[in-house]
Amino acid sequence: MSYHDQYVLATYTEEQRSKAMERFRLIRPYLEGETSLSAIALDSPVSLRTLQRWSQYYRKGGLQALVSKERSDRGSRKISPELVTAIEGLALKKTPPSMTSIHRKVERIALDNEWTVPSYGTVYDIIQSLPSSLKTLGNKGKDTYKENFDLIHRREAQQPNEIWQADHTLLDIWVWDEKRKPARPWLTIIMDDYSRAVAGYFLSFDAPSAIQTSLALHQAIWPKEDSRWRICGIPNIFYTDHGTDFTSTHLEQVSADLRMQLIFSTIGVPRGRGKIERFFQTINQLFLQEQPGYISHSRPSPSPSMTLPDLDRQLREFLIGTYHYRVHGTTVFPPVKRWEAEGFLPQIPNSLEDLDLLLLNVATSRRIHPDGIRFQGFRYESTTLAPYIGEDVTIRYNPRDLAEIRVFFHHQFLCRAICSELAGYEIDIKDVVAARSNRKRNVTRQIKRRYDVLAELSQDPRRRAEKAKAGADSESPKIKLKRYKHE
Repeated sequence: MSYHDQYVLATYTEEQRSKAMERFRLIRPYLEGETSLSAIALDSPVSLRTLQRWSQYYRKGGLQALVSKERSDRGSRKISPELVTAIEGLALKKTPPSMTSIHRKVERIALDNEWTVPSYGTVYDIIQSLPSSLKTLGNKGKDTYKENFDLIHRREAQQPNEIWQADHTLLDIWVWDEKRKPARPWLTIIMDDYSRAVAGYFLSFDAPSAIQTSLALHQAIWPKEDSRWRICGIPNIFYTDHGTDFTSTHLEQVSADLRMQLIFSTIGVPRGRGKIERFFQTINQLFLQEQPGYISHSRPSPSPSMTLPDLDRQLREFLIGTYHYRVHGTTVFPPVKRWEAEGFLPQIPNSLEDLDLLLLNVATSRRIHPDGIRFQGFRYESTTLAPYIGEDVTIRYNPRDLAEIRVFFHHQFLCRAICSELAGYEIDIKDVVAARSNRKRNVTRQIKRRYDVLAELSQDPRRRAEKAKAGADSESPKIKLKRYKHE
């Protein structure tokens, strides 16, 4: 399968992506069982038939299928929108009338308003198209609705990768940042609800944002190089809170393209968060307390002794070497063993390039020079770049590792370019920025010192002598006479 045939929304133009997302947002309440297509049609300029067609397209081909053009021969609804609403209103009563009774009432309403009288079958189809969530809430009340639908956010997943949870926490530990100042890092974690295994994580000094979540999700979905860390795949449901990082347009597009349903906890009522909150307690009690720089409320604030990469290495080893093989108190199984039970096979994206295109950072456009691509003061090379010298390309990169970049030409993956200086190392982009800033400060100080000497020597010799004499006088001790009140 060619890259063009892999259905990735990011290969289209911004206008096409925006149009596809508009269509997806319109039918999303129906896809997630919150309302009917007929109800959506009443509140939008799009016909019911078009909405049905878009829903079919999405289920068959994903988000990219919604890029296709609208049909020019829209069909007109024969039933009045007001009459459709009346039919649904009758069906959603606390004690709904029989189907025959509803049809008779609808027939009378239609005749009174000189509308086309719908057939019994049409009325039946409209009522049957109502989502079960609406019927349950209307016919059986809030309590039954919560029991059957609202609790989906709290229930136990029945298999691996059915539900993933994501959240952030500010760790109780001081580490050195890139400027050698004490700082507390943020941990973004993605956990499999069924096994309690960690699928991905990200450490950063920056406050939570869509970037951290995207990088953690990239790590979570793709198979890991470490054979001990086998949790991967695309989850059915990605359950998060209402933070702006999780509700960003970027992640909305990602979830739609991967056919991964986004579910948000109710604002102020974070149901289901207890599992990941308990995980953070485990990190604090079993890992952080053993690390230098741990912040304890019963002891004075400690000084840092680790950098962020040091903490990252220690945390990774704890997760995949200790936590995953430790029996979990609730499931009574080690997380990795429960995830692998019964030979579970995860769903993986078509290629790593697809995932990179969705989730990795985007740099500004770069031009290919005879010696490669220049980025962040480094030079990246690949033999594949030779025929493209002089062309402009888009590069994507992982901020945690600048040893290689991904190169895209006209929205299609071209190659991976390697920096020979960094090959074999993992270097964070912030380390590069910090080193560059330190070097610039040192050079600036050296220039300033030379300017000061030049300015001093450029002064008139008599003024320099007067200034030197004034400086000598200021260094001589001054005798202050004691004065009395009546003197």
